[in-house]
Amino acid sequence: MAAEHPAVTPPPARRPTRAAWLRRLLMVAAAVVITVVVVRLAGPVDWSAVGSALGHLDAWHVPDLLALLVVRQVLNALPLALFIPGVSPWRATQNDLGAILMSMIAPPPSDVALRTAMFASWGVPVAKGLAGTVMNTLTFYIVRFAAPLAGFVLLAVATRPPGLRWFELVSIAVAAGITVGILLVLRSEPLARRTGVAAARLVRRLGRDVAEHDWAEACARFRTDVESHFERGFPCSLLAYAAMLAVDLTMLVLALRFVGVGADAVSLLDVAIAYLFAYPFTLFPFSGLGVVDALVLAAVVEAGGLEVEAATLAALAVWRTFTVLGPVLMGLAAVAHWRRGSRSSG
Repeated sequence: MAAEHPAVTPPPARRPTRAAWLRRLLMVAAAVVITVVVVRLAGPVDWSAVGSALGHLDAWHVPDLLALLVVRQVLNALPLALFIPGVSPWRATQNDLGAILMSMIAPPPSDVALRTAMFASWGVPVAKGLAGTVMNTLTFYIVRFAAPLAGFVLLAVATRPPGLRWFELVSIAVAAGITVGILLVLRSEPLARRTGVAAARLVRRLGRDVAEHDWAEACARFRTDVESHFERGFPCSLLAYAAMLAVDLTMLVLALRFVGVGADAVSLLDVAIAYLFAYPFTLFPFSGLGVVDALVLAAVVEAGGLEVEAATLAALAVWRTFTVLGPVLMGLAAVAHWRRGSRSSG
């Protein structure tokens, strides 16, 4: 019989600091400015045409997009199950949706506090849960910032000049730097110990008194666990996130087709290029809401002409409704289900 996990009391959540709120407000303000500038460059919007484009939607489009959304969110959470022993894909999805919900409500560390509470209720050691969460986050950042690399490949296939997109080589360099950093930490125990100390300080910020030395030792042990699973877990996580991007792109393409933007006007290649080069800007709050949309809009209008502008805006509204609002609603359900399970087990 497997040994029972010792009870772990999650650290009390600390309210985000004034500096955290200020950073979020500044990011939102920057996003608004970028969105306004890009949309104005794209040209005036015929809002009545946007409404007409939305009229092309049929009821059967909703279950199609919902099914893809579920697949998207499972793929988005799957790396947690690969990096954290004892966390199933179902629990990983539940944990990830809860964190998405919290990140929409308040800036960090509110999402980390909820993740930690969930791990504790499942008997997952907090140190291992946080270490796996960090690995999950770093893997996602690699894919996020490496997305333009695939965009450059598609530009080469289409024999198109990159233009201002050369600037996104910086994004690819960031992805490469994160990858190198992970490999160095896995190969160096002192670096792993310093990571444990940093994690302990983070938990202290959440209001729990922990010993940095103990966390450094735990992180060093977990480094061994990660290293033993790294050969399989890391590439599988990269593939999961790449597949998530493919599903997300599919939802965008379907939204465009559903509102009347045909392949003859804007090809799949055009949409993919626009999406891949815009994706690093999901770094902005609310998954880059406004910024990513404006960049995709500008690229699609450049490919298909001003006549597709209104329909593209309609498609972006549909896509964002599912991919931004959808996970928040799923997060509400996930947290409610977890809380019911925690009360019943207690």
